[in-house]
Amino acid sequence: MAMHTNHPVSAPPAAPVRETTGHLLLRAWCVFLVTVALVGEGLVRAVGAPITGAIVVVSTVVSLAIWASVRPPLLVSRLPWLAFAFVGWAVLSLAWSAWPAASVVTLSLLLSTTFHGLFVGTVLAWRDVVRVVASAAKWAVAISLLFELVVAVAVRHPVTSGDVVWSSGHLFDGGPLQGIAGDPDQLAAVMLVALIAFGVRYAARAPRRGLLLAWMVVAGFLFVRSESATGVVSALFVALVLGTVLVMRTARRPGERTRWYVLYAVVGLGGAALLWLWREPVSIALGRAADLAGRERVWSAVLTRADQHPFVGWGFSSPWLAGAPLVDGAMTDGGVAIAQAHNVWLDAFLQLGAVGVVLLALVFFAYLWRSWFFAVDRPRWDLRSDRPYSPLTLVPTLIGALLVVQGVVDSGPLVAWGWLFVVLFGAKIKQAPLVGVGPAEQSLSIERGELQRTGD
Repeated sequence: MAMHTNHPVSAPPAAPVRETTGHLLLRAWCVFLVTVALVGEGLVRAVGAPITGAIVVVSTVVSLAIWASVRPPLLVSRLPWLAFAFVGWAVLSLAWSAWPAASVVTLSLLLSTTFHGLFVGTVLAWRDVVRVVASAAKWAVAISLLFELVVAVAVRHPVTSGDVVWSSGHLFDGGPLQGIAGDPDQLAAVMLVALIAFGVRYAARAPRRGLLLAWMVVAGFLFVRSESATGVVSALFVALVLGTVLVMRTARRPGERTRWYVLYAVVGLGGAALLWLWREPVSIALGRAADLAGRERVWSAVLTRADQHPFVGWGFSSPWLAGAPLVDGAMTDGGVAIAQAHNVWLDAFLQLGAVGVVLLALVFFAYLWRSWFFAVDRPRWDLRSDRPYSPLTLVPTLIGALLVVQGVVDSGPLVAWGWLFVVLFGAKIKQAPLVGVGPAEQSLSIERGELQRTGD
């Protein structure tokens, strides 16, 4: 017979799961690391190379201490060994470097960036990785806008850093903006990173979506005001890749993707060929010089110098340092010294020879290959084949698309945020090929104390 009881049959009420203080601090530290990578050039201009170098050294020591404390789960067989091979070859180039002092300094930056990419990718789960990138992008957007506002309102004249114009103060007079990095192309690239991260977070139904829209508007404003031709081409290519991924996700039969691959390959390669053949009218239409703002002259000089040591190169130095010129007399643009070859492949060829180019090509091929299928393949680890796609899987391949275009006219993918993302996402995809699945995703030592809310 039924009996009355004062004891409830349901589970007693409990406070909602909250993030541990340790995890909050860990994520904040990762936000700082990615922010420094995104605004690194501006940091050098603001405080100088010695202080920036000290920040890099201290941050590396702190990260090593955190790594030893957290001890994240790590599958050695799934480390980004190709990236490590490229870095190893760069270190080995010290043996024949024509500028050993510059090589030591820049190799320290490369090693720190490589370690921090691996660090962020292994101590955080996928949701937190995307959240960290978005948070760092917010800082980059805010710092760039605030810098341009201060120059336009308080300074009211161009601000220089050495021989270079850091900001022309065009926020209110319609001219191109340069952002905290002092370069319209860099500003456009970072704003594209921000738009990708914000858009994916919005699609993942993250909290405070209204604020995300506001951040997207500000990032879009800075992107447009950069007036960067490279940024426009990058945005178009990222949009093409996004459209391709979304179309590929609609495939229902094994061979259905083949026709889409052929179509988009024709469109992509054909568009790139036409863009190169018609670069003069396109550059003029975008308000740029027909020789890609002087880049073709620099490329020719770099090739002439690189051909003298075609197999092993002159020694690693990226970026180029003052006092150790890599291209005699041709490393200037309008009388101002430049710090790169404005092409990642030519820079690699100059510094590390054909061996370095091959290793770098393998790194990017592996990254793009894995990030592509990470985005287009439905998550599956058992017989169930109807699990929904996660918007988070779009971030690596879209940033990869951005880096492909950037690598043609800029050497950023060799240093700072470009290389950081290559190592970060390359390592993360290998360690955790499914969002939220596996020890690297669910370990309580690197999660929030408990599993995370969907979309957060």
